[in-house]
This record gives sequence, structure tokens and C-alpha cells, in this order.
Amino acid sequence: MKTAELSEKILSGDRRALARAITLVESGREDHRAAATELLEQLAKSGRQALRIGLSGTPGVGKSTFIESFGMMLVAQGLRVAVLAVDPSSARTGGSILGDKTRMEQLSRQKGAFIRPSPSQTNLGGVARRTREAVSLCEAAGFDVVLIETVGVGQSETVVAQMSDLFLLLLAPAGGDELQGVKRGIMEMADIILVNKADGDLKSAAMRTCADYSGALRLLRKRPQDPTGYPKAQTVSALQEAGLDTAWEDMKTLMEWRREKGHWSGTRAEQARYWFGEDVRQALLARLKTTWAQDRMEALSDQVASGEVSPTAAAQEMLKGLGVAG
Repeated sequence: MKTAELSEKILSGDRRALARAITLVESGREDHRAAATELLEQLAKSGRQALRIGLSGTPGVGKSTFIESFGMMLVAQGLRVAVLAVDPSSARTGGSILGDKTRMEQLSRQKGAFIRPSPSQTNLGGVARRTREAVSLCEAAGFDVVLIETVGVGQSETVVAQMSDLFLLLLAPAGGDELQGVKRGIMEMADIILVNKADGDLKSAAMRTCADYSGALRLLRKRPQDPTGYPKAQTVSALQEAGLDTAWEDMKTLMEWRREKGHWSGTRAEQARYWFGEDVRQALLARLKTTWAQDRMEALSDQVASGEVSPTAAAQEMLKGLGVAG
């Protein structure tokens, strides 16, 4: 299918065409990359934009359950919801289970919803290499809200904040120091912290956890893109669908304030700068995967190992061969 035809189908809201387009942008083949770039350029002219919500959390916190309950609520309000779920890839085989769609059985059957699991492959940041482009495709297809679910909390998983308008951090009650070592970094990125599983015997523990994080948020420096009261922590129960409407109202309030103050457009402009630089870096790294580069790297590595040349001198030689100044 030609890119012009695929573009037309996506703009009409064809979900099969959208799935095909995401497969295209995720491909590493050179001809597919060229076609994907052309397609994205065509769709960018539509000017369509959605509310991009990034969501991260510790494994087992109930991200999939939350997304399904939250997504069902939004669909019931007449909104079209796209979910881009990133599954971890095996470091040994490179494979992924891609089970998010089966865990969101009810949402996946909704006409107003689209769920696409993608493997993280070797990418850090909790998102797949082409997740940002998949978000743009979903916007062009007319979705109102795009939910981006990361692999799970880690030291580099704040990258999702570079492609979303709102960043939600989902936590479990009585989790203790489950975010030790990454707590401050990810809390500085989070716009709203949601303490999930606030039901049954865990309700009181969830309330205490929420109070603890509310106190911690007050100690962080106030950000210029936040109105009074944000960032904030609150409790939800995805299983009982409790607190979801309040969380959604808080999200809309925050986004309306940012739009009025001009922070929303400024953030997207900075994100565009970030991804421009990231694409350049990735393209340079891709040059190291060519046969010539790999052979040259191996030869220079042998020379470094034998002591014939220093690591710095070998690196300079490699960069010269790539046409990059050292």
C-alpha cells in the first residue's frame, strides 16, 4: 500500500491501517524507514493532537488494570482512547510476551479504543524506539487520549515524560522503599502520583502511603509548569473503579492551566528538540552496525587489547573512519 493511501485510511480512523502504519515505523529496514518518514510528514499536516498521558509504575502495581478501567471510563464519555503498551524484551533472546492486550480484554473490544503492545527491545527509558512516532500516528487517526504505558519503574524510565503531556506514576500501598535510588528523579517528573489498590484491607495503607508521598512532593521544588496544588498524590482503586473520575478531573484541570499559561506548547517544542537530537544520535550509532564498522572496531579492539595503541587513539581513528571529528 502506498503511503498516500495509507495516510488517507489513517485519517479516516481505520484501525487496521493504523496498526499497519505502526508496524511500518517500528521496522528497521531502510526502505521501511524511508516510507515511514514520508508517511509521518504527510500526517503531520493534519494538525490533529491528542492528550498524551505517560504512565509508569512498579511491576505488579496494576498498570494494566488501571489502564483498562480508566480507558473504559473515557470511552463511556465518548472519547477515543489509544493505548501504547511497551513490554520488556528478553536480553537473551530479544523476544517479548506482548500480553498487555489480553490483560485489557474489555477495553480491547471497544470500538473507541485501540491497544498496541510493542517490545522494548534493547532500548532504555521504558519505551520502545519508535513509540513517539506511534503516538503521532494515533493522533492523526483521531484519538482523543493516548496512554503510553512503560515497562516499569527504573532509573532511566523518565524518558516517557519526553513524549507525553502528563506523566502519571502508579504506586502500590505500603510499598516501603520500592523506589529507592530512583525516587527523587521519577517523582520530579511525575505530575500526579496515584496510589492504586486503595480498597479492602489495603485501603488504610493506601491512605498512609498517599499522605507520605504528598508530604514528599511538598519538599520538592515547585515547577513553573504547575499551578498551586500540583504535583499531587491521590488514591485510586482500579479494581473497584474508585477515584478514577477525580483523577481525570485533576488531569484536565492541570492541562487547561498549562494551555492557558502557554506551558503546553512550550513543552512540546522542547520535546521536539529532544527527539531531533535523539534521532541524530541513534543514526550515528546505527553506522557502527555496518559490516565495515564492525570489522574495523574488532581490528582496533585487538590492537588496544595487545597494547599496540591506546583506547583514546583507537577511538580517534575509528571516528575518523566514520567521518566524525573526534
